[in-house]
Amino acid sequence: MNRNAENLQPTRIRRASAYALCALTLLCVTPAGAQAQPGAAQAAIGPDTAPDVLVKTVTLEVLDLIAKDKDLQSGDRNKLVALIDAKVLPHFNFERMTILAMGASWRNAAPAQRKLLIEEFKTLLVRTYASSLTAYSNQRFDFRRLRAKPTDTDVTVVVRVLQSGAQPVPIEYDMEKTAAGWKAWDVRVAGISLVLNYRTEFANIVRDSGIDGLIKTLTAKNSAAESAASAKKK
Repeated sequence: MNRNAENLQPTRIRRASAYALCALTLLCVTPAGAQAQPGAAQAAIGPDTAPDVLVKTVTLEVLDLIAKDKDLQSGDRNKLVALIDAKVLPHFNFERMTILAMGASWRNAAPAQRKLLIEEFKTLLVRTYASSLTAYSNQRFDFRRLRAKPTDTDVTVVVRVLQSGAQPVPIEYDMEKTAAGWKAWDVRVAGISLVLNYRTEFANIVRDSGIDGLIKTLTAKNSAAESAASAKKK
């Protein structure tokens, strides 16, 4: 296996990333632990939906879907990935996330390389997220009031993960207003940026192996994760 692929996420980064990815929709595998009743009416999401309403609505919708599907509750990887594709991905700007993670290296990437980087980075985040879902349960969430002006186009939505016997963990969603609605472009868990956690690692790989080397590293990482999931299913 590519050595860079093995080291792509040090333990500290992997732990923060898993938590942050779980927090992308504030998902947990035990819906009863959330501050919402499965089956509750959901607001329709559109281009004019406020960012804090968007976060909460997606949360309730996904919790409701999990509550109705035993395969999702047990961690069925294919169904989890399909759920993420349908309900989560439309609300994230993966191009901006990739640019942020790449830093100065992004300017040196050709259009074809940029497209591959965005796709592989998105796959990495989604698969890490899917793998982390079953690790978090019995959590409650405190949706904080949005502090922003109606004219703001870049805001931060704050949610706290409430844990028994421990301090709440703040989750901050950096979001931007687009023609298609609000999109998240970074998530910070206890002040640690999910996206920026990758920047030093990506820069080191680009320095040693170039842009193509980073693409190969991401591809190898994603392929290894897919093979491991397939083997586990068997």
